[in-house]
Amino acid sequence: MQLTDYFNFLAQNDIRLKGTRVGIETILYDFIYKSRTPEEIAQTYSSLTLEQVYATILYYLHERESVSQYMADWLEWGRKMREEQHKNPSPVVQKLMKIKAERSAAQKSLSL
Repeated sequence: MQLTDYFNFLAQNDIRLKGTRVGIETILYDFIYKSRTPEEIAQTYSSLTLEQVYATILYYLHERESVSQYMADWLEWGRKMREEQHKNPSPVVQKLMKIKAERSAAQKSLSL
């Protein structure tokens, strides 16, 4: 079995573990940025085996340059999406923001 046999390469920016909907970024974010062990990661995601977690980490170590760019692109995409959501909140978020502002104003008037 080859290391790449563990993955579905759906697009340049979409690599998932075969038999799951889990992208490699999910595992690698926990491993790289949260310093979680492979065992902790496997316990968190019940659809993954410990072998799949280790295969993902090994793939990252073998393809460090391309996978690091993959992760950087994923993180940047996430930042842009959060920024876009902040600029253009959904109607539900707008309603929640209005309720929060009303409650805050009511608490201020009570404390005066």
